[in-house]
Amino acid sequence: MKYVPHDYQSYATSRIIKDKICGMFLDCGLGKSVITLTALDELMYNYFKVYKVLVIAPLRVAQDTWSKECEKWEHLKLLTISKVLGSEKERLKALGEKTALYVINRENVEWLVKNHKWDFDMVVIDELSSFKSYSSKRFKALRKIRPLTKRIIGLTGTPAPNGLMDLWAEIYLLDMGERLGKFIGQYRNIYFEPDKRSREVIFSYKPRLGAEEQIYKKLSDICISMKACDYLKMPDRIDNRVEVSLSISEMKLYQALEKDMLLSFSEGDIDAVNAAALSNKLLQMANGAVYDENHQVKLIHNRKLEALEDLIEAANEKPVLIFYGYQHDKERISKHFKVQEINTSEDITKWNEGDIPIAIAHPAATGHGLNLQSGGSTIIWFSLPWSLELYQQANARLWRQGQAETVVIHHIITKGTIDEDVIKALGTKDKSQNALMEAVKARIRGEGNDKTGTITTLLSQS
Repeated sequence: MKYVPHDYQSYATSRIIKDKICGMFLDCGLGKSVITLTALDELMYNYFKVYKVLVIAPLRVAQDTWSKECEKWEHLKLLTISKVLGSEKERLKALGEKTALYVINRENVEWLVKNHKWDFDMVVIDELSSFKSYSSKRFKALRKIRPLTKRIIGLTGTPAPNGLMDLWAEIYLLDMGERLGKFIGQYRNIYFEPDKRSREVIFSYKPRLGAEEQIYKKLSDICISMKACDYLKMPDRIDNRVEVSLSISEMKLYQALEKDMLLSFSEGDIDAVNAAALSNKLLQMANGAVYDENHQVKLIHNRKLEALEDLIEAANEKPVLIFYGYQHDKERISKHFKVQEINTSEDITKWNEGDIPIAIAHPAATGHGLNLQSGGSTIIWFSLPWSLELYQQANARLWRQGQAETVVIHHIITKGTIDEDVIKALGTKDKSQNALMEAVKARIRGEGNDKTGTITTLLSQS
């Protein structure tokens, strides 16, 4: 297929070619893979500045997306890919191949750093936000070899899914601490102050007055954002809140667990040892079932299943995609409805061909890089995640360019429970991230009608 780039794609490619470090905050559907591959092709075969590239990606994306993009576009025919996946023997064999690009899943980054002489002159991190934890092994491994890498590009549509604290580790991998500091403590002390705390124990931090604008200004020279709605004709989207109510007895159980962190049953207690565990248990109970201390499932109610049945019926045989949170959610949904889970490439093909009327998936399994827009336009959230990244990425499987119908996203919410806190938190996080995306937005203006055109860029605060 012949590649005819949009102006924004040409601009993004030119930035990757020009800048040795770059954070590309690109919404789903903008074509970040072909943008990046086009730049790599130029850097390798026209500029001769890059010879060996490592692409780090989520497993499913590493397995399929990057190689398929190379095969799809005519101008990328010179690029070859070796997939550093599978067993250790298979990974070592892939590293021994003479090729242009090596693609590895992020879980094996630590192994790669320990077992391979670092000879990559450029690194592409697909989903930079998956390196937001400065205490993770994958971050520490990349941090160790970062000085050996001449060029690095970070791609993500969700740079700060849980707030601005997430940015430090991501930006450090790009500039080695030049903009936000070389240590997380330094970043935290300068830009944040304690928020929720109990005496000397600090549970969370909030930005100091004016800190957001200072952070955005620091990043504006190396990071750009592009939102799909600014450049593409996106399908219409309807977000629907479907509320269900617990009975008096069911609500008493919920409130007892919330208050005492314990529910006693003869077969096994439901207990929560800390606030995080309690949050997890309450989410399960809002869904209708909870794991007890013996990891057995205690059924509490069927309110969400009843609402799910109504939504499936109202879809009038149009395909629906259901996102679940826990294994017992999946089991109960599968018991009540004839569903098929989307796991493999074959499942994706069947869904896109319209052969799966009711699909079920965990957002973490289908959250990145999968095109599902051809198979349906209705999403049902049976269980909402706290993670804005998972939420947005999962919705983007259907709400993206190429979708022919209005996308309807249903959220089943149990009234008076933690569900209401989750959906509120997702909205708050989204506002914070949108502020960041606006602050480093690429301002692109084509001047003249000649084929080469001029692209003028202004990176400024909005």
